[in-house]
This record gives sequence, C-alpha cells and structure tokens, in this order.
Amino acid sequence: MWKRFGKVLQIAATYMGTVVGAGFATGQEILQFFTRFGNWGTVTIVLATAMFVWLGTKMMLIASEIRAKSYEDLNKALFGEKYGRWISHFMLVILLGVTAVMLAGAGTIFYEHWNISYQSGLLITVGACYFLLRKGLNAILTVNAIVVPVMLFFTVLIILNTFQTPEADRFLTMTSDHSIFATWASPFLYTAFNLSLAQAVLVPLGSEVKDRKTIIAGSWVGGIGIGFMLLAGHIALSVHMPGIQQFAIPMGGIARELGHYVQFIYIFIIFAEIFTTLIANIYGLTLQLHERLKWSSSLIVLLILAVCYIASQIGFGLLLSTLYPLFGMISFGWLFLIIRKKVSAK
Repeated sequence: MWKRFGKVLQIAATYMGTVVGAGFATGQEILQFFTRFGNWGTVTIVLATAMFVWLGTKMMLIASEIRAKSYEDLNKALFGEKYGRWISHFMLVILLGVTAVMLAGAGTIFYEHWNISYQSGLLITVGACYFLLRKGLNAILTVNAIVVPVMLFFTVLIILNTFQTPEADRFLTMTSDHSIFATWASPFLYTAFNLSLAQAVLVPLGSEVKDRKTIIAGSWVGGIGIGFMLLAGHIALSVHMPGIQQFAIPMGGIARELGHYVQFIYIFIIFAEIFTTLIANIYGLTLQLHERLKWSSSLIVLLILAVCYIASQIGFGLLLSTLYPLFGMISFGWLFLIIRKKVSAK
C-alpha cells in the first residue's frame, strides 16, 4: 500500500514539475493565458484543471498500454505511422524552442535577482543539466519529489499573504477588454501546449508504471495540484494588475513583499521549477534522438544544450511571448486527437 502511495506522489510531483516551468513559475504564463482576461480567468482555470486531470490520465494510460519508449510511439498511435513520425519531428522543434525559453528564464533569474550575469547564469544551468541528466529518469523523479512540495508550500504562503490585502477579491471583480473568443480559447491553448510538451516525460513515465490505478491516482493528484497553483498565482497577480505586467518575473515581484529572505528562497524555488522542466524536456528530446540517431545519450544532451544556449541569446521575454501562443495553436490538433483516442477499460 505504502509503495503504491509513494509512486502516486512521485507521478503527481513529476506531472506538476513538468508543467510548472519557466512561464508558469515566473507568473508569465498565468498572466498571458488567464489573468489578463479578468474575472473570467478563474472559470477558465477550472476548465484547464479538468482537462489536465482527464487528458493527463489518458495520455499516461495510452503510453502504458502501448509500452511507448518515447513520445514518438504515442504520436504514431494517435496520428498513424506516417503522420506520427512527422508530428514527432515537429514536436522536436517545439521542444527545442521551449527548452531555450526555460534556459533563458534561468539566465534571467541570475541576472535580475542574484546579480550574476545572464551568460554566467546560462552556463551554470547548462552544467547542472548535463550532470543530472547523466542519471536518467530517476534524477528527474527525485528532483521533482523535492522541489514540488516546497513550491506548494510557498504558493500557500503567497496566497495567505494575498488574502490579507484590501484588494484580495480583485480576481472576482477585475474586468477585461479582450474578446470572449480569446478568453475561452485560452484554457484550450494552454492545456494543449503544456500536455503536448509534457508527453516528453509523461509518456516514458506512464510506460514504466504497470499499475493502472496508480497512474490514474497520480494523474488526478498532479492535475488538481496544477490547478491549485494556477489559481493561487492568478489571485496573487490580479491584486497587482496592471502594473505587475512590467516584470519579466512577476511572481518574483510579489514574493518581494514577503521579505528579503522569503523572496530569495522563493526565487530559488522558481529557478528550481524552471530547472525541473528544463531537464524533463531535454530527457524527452534525448530519448527521441537516441532512437533515431543511435548516438550516445551524453553526446545528444551536449548538442541539445548547445543549440538551446545559442537560441537563449534572444532573451526570455521575447522568446516566451512569441513562441508560446504559436505553439499552443499548433498543439490544438494534438489535443483533439488525444481526446478522440479510446483507452482500454481494463
């Protein structure tokens, strides 16, 4: 019983840690996809949470059924042999782009909050990634098991602090000039984008776990945890709108109000969350490329890190605002097919 409980928490932490990346942990994704739509943001977060629970469970169950070695196997099951291969090629490009965003986010934290140059921050993060990824999937599971509970704790601290402010209910009253279409498309874009990227880790994880009930329980806990963190971030950001939009790392600006030491720890946790998604993406890319090229995993990791380092020179804010909405729209087709795909009832 305790072994299964531990595995459930491990799946949940990995699910949350994979989704809670640079855009999410910094607050940028929450701003872009939810908070800027005013009081509708709360309703659309509930919708996104339901999709994370349902479709995250479905994706891991399919991976478990077909014993998928990488996300290409899942895409072949969804799109067919020929198109699945092409979709996987395209996902490779998307994952590389998003991994560059994660790396740029890490560099920005070093520069904005720790008075260390952007380039030094990038190189430190690249070195840490290479060291950990030599340990494989177990390293990702262990890092998430440590980081995610701490992130949850600090999320609770921020929301408790927010509820003590006079405008704590702004998330219920805030209006928006954005269209209804953009408002309701947003949770679908957000879920499609994050799930299509999360498959890089969730597919091999689902394939490794043989017990169906464990997968379902872990996905539910993880999906609800993602929803809770989305809602907490949205409530906190709403109080500080519209001024908070000027920060590259909005949640860091909010954490500043909790005191210098708490802010330092919270910024470190944001970095750790970026790092968990960064290593998860690189792990998925490495599996995919290793299947095709048959090169050593260490060489592939080095090449991926080199490409992402070059791309991260563009900068975090520009990369995120340009690539994320585009990738979200492209992921719509993937979302539609994962919804249509039937899972065995066994």
